Amino acid sequence: MLEFITMFRVMGLVLMVTQGCLAANQKHVDEQCRFTRYSTLCVDTMTGLGSENQKPDILSALINKTILETQLPTSYFTKFTTDLHVDEAQHVNSITGYCEGLLSMSLKRLDQSLLALKNSRNKNKHDIQTWISAALTYQQACKDSADSHNFSNGDLMRQISQKMDYLSQLGSNTLALVNRIPSELTHFTKSRRLAEADRVFPEWLSAKDRKLLQVPAVKANAVVAKDGSGNYKTISEAINAASGGRFVIYVKAGVYKEKIRTNKNGITLVGDGKYSTIIVGSDSVNGGSSMPGSATFTVTGDGFIARDIGFQNTAGPQGEQALALYVASDHSVFYRCSIAGYQDTLYALSLRQFYRECDIYGTVDFIFGNAAAVFQSCTLALRRPSGYNVILASGRSDPGQNTGFSVQNCRIVPSSDFSPVKHSFESYLGRPWKQYSRAVVMESTIDNAIASRGWVEWPGEGGYSKSLYFAEYANVGPGAGTSGRVTWPGFHVMGRDEAAKFTVDRFIAGNFWLPSTGVTFISGLQ
Repeated sequence: MLEFITMFRVMGLVLMVTQGCLAANQKHVDEQCRFTRYSTLCVDTMTGLGSENQKPDILSALINKTILETQLPTSYFTKFTTDLHVDEAQHVNSITGYCEGLLSMSLKRLDQSLLALKNSRNKNKHDIQTWISAALTYQQACKDSADSHNFSNGDLMRQISQKMDYLSQLGSNTLALVNRIPSELTHFTKSRRLAEADRVFPEWLSAKDRKLLQVPAVKANAVVAKDGSGNYKTISEAINAASGGRFVIYVKAGVYKEKIRTNKNGITLVGDGKYSTIIVGSDSVNGGSSMPGSATFTVTGDGFIARDIGFQNTAGPQGEQALALYVASDHSVFYRCSIAGYQDTLYALSLRQFYRECDIYGTVDFIFGNAAAVFQSCTLALRRPSGYNVILASGRSDPGQNTGFSVQNCRIVPSSDFSPVKHSFESYLGRPWKQYSRAVVMESTIDNAIASRGWVEWPGEGGYSKSLYFAEYANVGPGAGTSGRVTWPGFHVMGRDEAAKFTVDRFIAGNFWLPSTGVTFISGLQ
């Protein structure tokens, strides 16, 4: 009898300890999930995880759950075309195919994030923030595509849209907790001009490649020439020949009428000048293409570099949305390039991008997307619109994303065709494509083609004025005055300390990865 009582007491004690540990684990989950936007989903995701001996790793669990839910079987999308008319089925296929590609890109970034989290969450914080921000961007892009089309069976696109909402909520919770990780990334405390002998190269760039980028002569892996004097006559053929690692393609002067899509890492294109070597396309939404499908050049492989080359879409203003360039390349660089179109010229979709001494032309939302992109010493040229001009349209859809557009030391001017009539149209620095849109213009010269209010609402979304972040700092020129700017809660005239957050160093961690393109660039403020 005494042995039975003793055993009963021990069992009771073990049960109490177990219950106490589980209660402590639940408290830990509840406390962490309070910092997320979708706390109930966060807690539900963690239900049953952890043990009496160990607190659950909430971040790893959330990423793993997001990966699991993103891994959709092929049958998930094929079911949407069942019982549809042939024409409608083809249209649905184009959307589901686009979404499949986006979810594949999302999975890639989630897998990278999970690995980086395991290796060193503190050291890799900026990478993890960037990659999960990109995963959210791809989910939103799929949702936008589904929401923008009407079919006889409205449930089809609604199911995709709701699935993307769910994935976005999972990703948002993960990102909210990643943003709370203490960072080991250090920044330069003052403005630093990186000169010839003081350039920072990424770890993946070999000494041979660094030497290549430091000298004017091009030592290419492949040469493209229309006249047959190179290895290839088309850029597409040269890119297809890339076998991995850094692959440099020298493209001789000429107009190359090609539609190029590449997902290869490490591609470098070097031309004979931004107006001498030009890649040209003319696809447009009005001509039957999808918005992303209209792009003349699409790159989704990482580490892409373009120098002295032009990207154009010649569909004209009647083409509506017509992309010249679509970029979803982490650590991508565009140096001395021209990017020309009208509406939606440059789709800077995602990840970390740097543009230096580029000429970018357009009318409506001609720099748009949800990348973390810095435009430095560029010319942003307004063309003659059919309605009004808008330069920046940031698609930041979650307050935790480390994305946005930073325009520094640039010239905002009318193009030659627009200059004589610039006061007959309204032109704006930007508008909020999504609720948490973020864009700053600093240390730049602004022509008086820009309306005194500076910024404009997205049609039907006046409420975004509280959640967006638009700001200016130390601009000059006849259009730079801020006294007449919008009075939205989300608009700011920044001080120096705030502006420093949007520099190459602070915003895209450029001093730790930005390869040399033979140019002196500014790390901080001027």
